[in-house]
Amino acid sequence: MVGPRRPQFVLFGSSIVQGSFGKQGWGAILADIYARKADIFVRGYAGWNSRKAVEVLDQIFPKDEAIQPSLVIVYFGGNDSVLPHPNGLSSHVPLSEYVENMRNIAIHLKSLSEKTRIIFLTAPPVNEAQILQVLGVEDRKNEQCKKYADACVKLSHEMKIKAIDLCTAFKQQDDWLTTCFTDGIHLSPDGSKIVAKEILKVIMEADWKPSLDWESLPVEFA
Repeated sequence: MVGPRRPQFVLFGSSIVQGSFGKQGWGAILADIYARKADIFVRGYAGWNSRKAVEVLDQIFPKDEAIQPSLVIVYFGGNDSVLPHPNGLSSHVPLSEYVENMRNIAIHLKSLSEKTRIIFLTAPPVNEAQILQVLGVEDRKNEQCKKYADACVKLSHEMKIKAIDLCTAFKQQDDWLTTCFTDGIHLSPDGSKIVAKEILKVIMEADWKPSLDWESLPVEFA
């Protein structure tokens, strides 16, 4: 750990998190905005679902660490909501299990510290035609994504944690189908701008004490 210590924000999730620092990604946007104010850590793993995340919670977020994250932004659902494959080898996780996995993730993160805040990102919509054209698969459907997104939002309300419904946020942009993705799934710079904007809005409006809004945090060595 290099000092001085700043608030730590951890981005935890699958490929949309893993790639969030590339190509004007949303993680890079946050890191730029929070420069000299907070440290952004990426714990993203391409291909992962909520089931895999639960298996490694203790390793990624040890409860005995002296310094705990100030904020954890969690994204799982895109891979969970893939349609099941007959051979059972897809990343699909049944909706009920997905909800329980996300519940367990929230419980674990809440136990880290009284000041550890959580934001859940739902699965975003997809461009089904682009996925078929670029990746040659038909295992991701917007109807399915919406079910998992709605379940994530409902759980977040029950557990009194923040959630960002990316399905709704993306569709507020008229040209989202053609501008938000690189392959129908992963985010383009325009898609990442939406994610970053929604995260910053939640942080700004949250009644967290201390506030984690970038304008409220001190500038290091100002």
